Amino acid sequence: MGIPLESVDILLKLRQHGTQPDHADPIYSKTGIETLASYGVGGETPDVRRAALRCIANALLLDPKMRQVFVDTGYGEKLAERLKNDSSEDEMVISRILFLCTYYTTMNFDDLIKKNSLGENINYQIIRHAKQFPKGCKKTLPQADELALTDTLKLMFNLSNFSPDLTPIFSPSIPHMLKMISRMDILHKPLDGVIGYLINSLSILDLEGKKVRHLEGGVLFPKFNQNFNVDKLINILDQAVSIYRSDELETRAIPLLHLLITIYELAPEGPRKYMQWLLLPDESDRSQPIGHDDTLSSKLLRLSTTPSPHLKTAISELMFVLSGKCPENLTKNIGYGFAAGFLASRGLEIPQNAGEAFVTNNFNPDINPITGQRWDAEPEDNEPPMKQEQKEREAERLFILFERARATGIINVENPIVQALSEGRLEELPDDSDSD
Repeated sequence: MGIPLESVDILLKLRQHGTQPDHADPIYSKTGIETLASYGVGGETPDVRRAALRCIANALLLDPKMRQVFVDTGYGEKLAERLKNDSSEDEMVISRILFLCTYYTTMNFDDLIKKNSLGENINYQIIRHAKQFPKGCKKTLPQADELALTDTLKLMFNLSNFSPDLTPIFSPSIPHMLKMISRMDILHKPLDGVIGYLINSLSILDLEGKKVRHLEGGVLFPKFNQNFNVDKLINILDQAVSIYRSDELETRAIPLLHLLITIYELAPEGPRKYMQWLLLPDESDRSQPIGHDDTLSSKLLRLSTTPSPHLKTAISELMFVLSGKCPENLTKNIGYGFAAGFLASRGLEIPQNAGEAFVTNNFNPDINPITGQRWDAEPEDNEPPMKQEQKEREAERLFILFERARATGIINVENPIVQALSEGRLEELPDDSDSD
């Protein structure tokens, strides 16, 4: 027993020494990585193997060139097989090494899935962690389990992202991932923890392929409550847009928005209406211009005007899908101001004017089509009448704004002032016109 303990101590010291690659040349070499890999796979005890693999994981993280060196040892196949285990410590270090090898290497993950059960073993770990969430007991994972699950999910995400043909192998994990999300507590920053990694992976898995079609009526929309998963995901989104800055949401929230879009397109009528009710402005939002209150829909619309390009696009796409991918319905739901830019960026035909969009959809004539606010809720204009000079300046300003909008493609109709002049509906004021 003394020899393995001594080996562990030496390997842990090597790991610590290896945190400074400039002074650890023997580790950062073909011979060093191959020696460590032999201990990581064939060490006498789990502790020896684990300590050696930690050295490798550290080296692969600090020096990306070592990743291909490790792949060339051929030990990746053994690690893929050994991912099926019940130790979160082993799971974490194995998943981390394989995850790091998804970058800048020639590792053949297709072979690891087909010949070395990598896909099944990833599913095994997802199912193992899902069992840590018994019914009626919302919780978070112990740190060791959370770190292990995080690395496995990162590996799953990269495999699915880089090789979409591999995603069907992970379909058995989908119900267990949804189970964990539904039973986990929403943290203060909900997309920073395991929930964020679960959502990232779900957003890229094949939720509508042949292997998961049976999930549409069972797991995505369970019979006991079809809105169960939808409700939890939207609650996460609500908290996220209240906590994170727009630049943080640019990277964190995109997978969640894409996941909601996918789920909506797969959803039956009930969950679709529920999502529309939670995510689109309703009548209670129209006591002021849309986007000005503290509802989730208003927060999303305000974020759709930020400089964050991916966030803007994802939110607008969600609103478009919720509106049946119909430009007129989108305009009706969120107002011409929010809708016009998105429709123009997509190259979609924009209603010639806001009024046309609302008339087409039998929209309530008591609603301002530009802002989405009820006319009777708009503030009264108590300002004194404009003087003639002010009217002329305002007309000139509107003329210039309209021409700019035409030049950028936001609208594609003739300037109404030019049209009025050509039709003789405007008359030039005489020089002695009273401007008081």
